[in-house]
Amino acid sequence: MNDPLGDMLTRIRNAQMRGKTSVVTPASKLRAWVLDVLAQEGYIRGYEKTVDERGHPALRIELKYYDGAPVIREIKRVSKPGRRVYMGVKDIPEVRQGLGVAIVSTPKGVMSDAAARSANVGGEVLCTVF
Repeated sequence: MNDPLGDMLTRIRNAQMRGKTSVVTPASKLRAWVLDVLAQEGYIRGYEKTVDERGHPALRIELKYYDGAPVIREIKRVSKPGRRVYMGVKDIPEVRQGLGVAIVSTPKGVMSDAAARSANVGGEVLCTVF
């Protein structure tokens, strides 16, 4: 798999289109850090570490809905393996005039765009969520 984070975002997108309550994805530290930010910002109920049927570590993501509609309306990968996108603290994008969130990988860890601005650090913009 060339883009594990992109795969996780696609699994979330597909599961919400089908109305699933949870989705399972292979585990990695980066995926867990991104899920931490999504849980802090209120886009998912949470996640737990499990083991899949082959004995590999996995993450079970509990999706969140409001009035039957998914809370995550749009989730996009920004920095891809073929084209990395790095931004300074002044250039980090505001998603939908601040209604959405950009997830940024910084030297101080993976955090939301607002947290990166308050910590005065830039980094790789992993994805945007609205």
